[in-house]
Amino acid sequence: MRVVLAEDLFLLRDGLVRLLQAHDFEIAAAVETGPELAAALAELDPDVAVVDVRLPPTHTDEGLQCALDARRKRPGLPVLVLSQHVEQLYARELLADGTGGVGYLLKDRVFDAEQFVDAVRRVAAGGTAMDPQVIQQLLARRSGDDRPLARLTPREREVLELMAQGRSNAAIAGKLVVTERAIAKHTANIFAKLGLEVSDDDNRRVLAVLTYLDQGR
Repeated sequence: MRVVLAEDLFLLRDGLVRLLQAHDFEIAAAVETGPELAAALAELDPDVAVVDVRLPPTHTDEGLQCALDARRKRPGLPVLVLSQHVEQLYARELLADGTGGVGYLLKDRVFDAEQFVDAVRRVAAGGTAMDPQVIQQLLARRSGDDRPLARLTPREREVLELMAQGRSNAAIAGKLVVTERAIAKHTANIFAKLGLEVSDDDNRRVLAVLTYLDQGR
């Protein structure tokens, strides 16, 4: 699996390169600036891009904008964005096209090697890997009593948060210590209450929920 990595801090970039290589990823390029990232994404056609939001020369959202531009040119290009803080605008921009293969993790998650590598693989496979803090803020933003999200029970909201992180029914069942059948029932209820079509495709299911949560009314 070929990875383009963009991170301006040398020690973190070098550490991520070593970590990914240790888990059988091929590093197609490891760059530190926005222009270098844009060139690498255009020329190397990676399987997944792991991108810091803020890169030189602007140190604002250079990395994110390069990734979004690359996804416009190649719809569905898997992108995992790393950020120091939860910034809902960046999460919304990343999710806007609804094509899948997206992730948004806080940099703190990088220090959990297993979690980080799993997120990279999930995104590369077309799935979603969203930081729990991002999901919680998106859910809170949509939690007014006059909104469909308010129809969910506390357990259904808990299941929705785990779904949005990209977890399968089996993984959610294990986390909540209930049966997979119970999670399937909660999932069906969630889609019915949110007016979303039930799908057996876990990735499309998660993306549909995230897209719904991201839409203004």
